Amino acid sequence: MIVRKLRIQKGWSQEQLAQFSGLSVRTIQRIERGKTAGLESLKSLAAVFEVNIQDLQQETVMDTKTNLSDKEVEIIEHVKDIKDFYSHLINYGIVVGAFFILNLITNPNYIWAWWIAIGWGIGVISHGLSVFEITNFFGADWEKRQIEKRLKRKL
Repeated sequence: MIVRKLRIQKGWSQEQLAQFSGLSVRTIQRIERGKTAGLESLKSLAAVFEVNIQDLQQETVMDTKTNLSDKEVEIIEHVKDIKDFYSHLINYGIVVGAFFILNLITNPNYIWAWWIAIGWGIGVISHGLSVFEITNFFGADWEKRQIEKRLKRKL
């Protein structure tokens, strides 16, 4: 079993697991991404999860997705997509805000930063609509149709 799956089964956050095990949150994140854990880290995690250390050692060699169901992988990917959107939104706010400040300092008579805000804003809105599945022009159905279409050409 993998650390992430065990943690989720217990209903713990990474921060809670770090507190219970005495490890740092960063160490937990690395282990959940499939990095090799040290012996002391494995001992701490085995004690917290009440499993054998060998079970956790085998996990570090295996691909982390092998023990996850398709639904779990899909959920993890969707959460990553949401995280990427929020990161995009934060970057947009910071950079566009900086451009407005720069614009007001250098040339307050003409507000050119609007062009950047509008152009990039369209991209952010499109990203949000796609991630939250409000509109999904290139979603799974589109991919399936394209694959089937190309497979028919090859055959």
